[in-house]
Amino acid sequence: MSKRARPDDLDFIGTIDSDAELSVEEEEEEIASSDSEVEQSEVEEEQASVIKKGKKAAAQKPKKAKQLKAKVEKAKEQDIDPEFEFDNGQATGLGVDEGGMEGWGFSGAGLREGRRDVNIDDIVKKRRKLDLKEESEDGIEKDEEEEEEEFKGFGSESEDDGEGEGFGEGVPEGMQEEDEEEEELPNLDSEEEDEDEEQEDDENDEEDAGSDDESVASVVEHPHDLKGSDDEEEEETAEEKARQEAYFAPAEESAGSVTASFQDMNLSRPILKGLNAVGFTNPTAIQAKTIPVALLGKDIVGGAVTGSGKTAAFIVPILERLLYRPKKVPTSRVLVLTPTRELAMQCYNVGIKLAAFTDIRFCLCVGGLSLKAQEAELRTRPDVIIATPGRFIDHVRNSIAFTTDNIEIMVMDEADRMLEDGFADELNEIVEACPVGRQTMLFSATMTSDIDQLIRLSLNRPVKLQVDQKKATAAGLTQEFIRIRPQREHLRPAMLLALCTHYFKRRVLIFFRSKVYAHKMRIIFALSGLKAAELHGNLSQEQRIQALEGFKDGKADFLLATDLASRGIDIKGIDVVINYEAPQSHEIYLHRVGRTARAGRIGRSVTLAGEADRKVVKAAVKAAETQKMKVGSRTLDNDLVDKLGAKIAGMEDEIEEVMKDEREEKLLRQAEMEIRRGENVMKYEDEIKSRPARTWFTNEKGKKDAKEKSAAVLNPKAEKKLSNKQLKKKRTADGEDMPRAYKKTKVERTTKPARGKAAGTGKTKNAKGGARAPKPKDSYISTRR
Repeated sequence: MSKRARPDDLDFIGTIDSDAELSVEEEEEEIASSDSEVEQSEVEEEQASVIKKGKKAAAQKPKKAKQLKAKVEKAKEQDIDPEFEFDNGQATGLGVDEGGMEGWGFSGAGLREGRRDVNIDDIVKKRRKLDLKEESEDGIEKDEEEEEEEFKGFGSESEDDGEGEGFGEGVPEGMQEEDEEEEELPNLDSEEEDEDEEQEDDENDEEDAGSDDESVASVVEHPHDLKGSDDEEEEETAEEKARQEAYFAPAEESAGSVTASFQDMNLSRPILKGLNAVGFTNPTAIQAKTIPVALLGKDIVGGAVTGSGKTAAFIVPILERLLYRPKKVPTSRVLVLTPTRELAMQCYNVGIKLAAFTDIRFCLCVGGLSLKAQEAELRTRPDVIIATPGRFIDHVRNSIAFTTDNIEIMVMDEADRMLEDGFADELNEIVEACPVGRQTMLFSATMTSDIDQLIRLSLNRPVKLQVDQKKATAAGLTQEFIRIRPQREHLRPAMLLALCTHYFKRRVLIFFRSKVYAHKMRIIFALSGLKAAELHGNLSQEQRIQALEGFKDGKADFLLATDLASRGIDIKGIDVVINYEAPQSHEIYLHRVGRTARAGRIGRSVTLAGEADRKVVKAAVKAAETQKMKVGSRTLDNDLVDKLGAKIAGMEDEIEEVMKDEREEKLLRQAEMEIRRGENVMKYEDEIKSRPARTWFTNEKGKKDAKEKSAAVLNPKAEKKLSNKQLKKKRTADGEDMPRAYKKTKVERTTKPARGKAAGTGKTKNAKGGARAPKPKDSYISTRR
């Protein structure tokens, strides 16, 4: 133990021990202030002595640092600091303190370094510079104010609301509200001032189902719309209720009682310390119900509104159970499946933070990241694997020394999406590869109760934990709708631009059905001087991560995304969600608007709704009325919208030029990649040929069909009437028996069908039952007359 310097004892040795409380300089000040009777010369003499001894101690720092490191490692082995105290303060919001953990964040390895992607902003800047250079050569000089305004875009327009695009008469009952009610809505505008593997990944992982050729909402019947009537939700039949009662475990078997604190759940201290480190104080409703049941090893089907903490609800019991695992032989015991790469990365980040004070290891297996790095990590047998279905199956079939024989817990986040037809083949393959005696947990904000779908997962008397009513939204959400009349459908881009330049200027998430149109609007935003990023399936994984991180850090004010970002993504502080087109079903709408108003905060959603979107709007309004939520209609100034529409129309040539430059740059970089690939093939030919060929459980046609099925759920297209030839081909592919098709003979065309024993003889029967010869050729014509 180091000695403390005192006025009468100046024998101080400077070390880096944890017991030392004062630095050398602080000790000097204490000496000088406490010993006022000592002569100044003596004080200086003692100070020199202290400095000399401090230098001597500094020379011993490496040795002391090594001793300190040993002490820290020993403390880690004991799992807990004996002086640690838990924060028992009152929780804010939904169990997370202000400034606590953000759900999104990715710091994992595996990103391809040195990759250069095409950047729209760079292309626009380059074109701007070229235009300015040409104008200067022609002797054209622009006023500085005009130049600044040109780069700035449309942000200087008037912000007055006017009449025009409100819903008016045709709005479903309950949507017409007075302007006075608009003032009561929460004001969110106050902050306005302030490659090879890639090709396989795109085929194996279904993440973005936006259409490439639909740019505006069209009248398309959706399977969800065809299930029930427009006015009443489909009610479960008595037979279905009886099946559910027989399938799910009774409520008393769940043994889960709502607790007021994480400490009441008998969790281990390392887990409690991790929860406290990320700002979790009290459990949310879904966490309080799920954690005790999950610790019992029961199968769970859980549902709660978006932003209610479902990720922590299954991560916490997993960590608690893994603390008591056998550690002599490492093995992978937990599998977490998600439908998108971004959601998998988010779950990985949450798990790493909550397990910071344990020795539990996580592994991330998603497309777009280095396959070799993931294989190397899987060889170490991490405790928890978080993956997308396609990449996980790829590792199961092709990675050496990786097995699923010891999987004890399987979790499916956004399980209703995973149970759709697009993931059916992958899901069946994974379920067959995992042990039957595992614990299975399913979670989603729109969790299905379809027994036929759940039976596929071999659940064992699952406990149904439905915290909130079905199709519910967060309590702090305000929903607004802007009606677009048919004759003004072409002004959707102008309406979106008006919203982003006059009302919602930062922290805005905008959803599109089409990847192509999301990209086009990204170019329009760049030409308008708005800081935006895009997120959809046509981007590389590096670009997708960069877009999310840039939006989270405030480098981009707008994130233009497809339904790839509609599920599970948690970005703190999203103020507004705008639907450029209403989604095709109410379930997808709930996931979209659930990106705001999370964890007890307030938020606002704005939907541009045309005539084709009436069913979804009506369902959203009815659900909001049931919950007594705030719903309103917003109006835009017609003159402003027309003016912006004219400016966007004037940009068409420049938009085409930017897209042309982008295509050329992509082709150039693709050519460079092909050259490098050819060089590598020539250089490492023997090694490449010695590798075993990678296998997949279906052929290319099967992968293509699964991708189309998944895309049809999010953005279905109107089905065209099939020709007889196409119908025959479809039935043959589906395994249906086709009747033999042949042309009628001349006899069959001129006679009536044979019946009875004479059938197939080419003869017909008379009234007495005897066979008779067919009529002459002209008899058929005479009867027709």
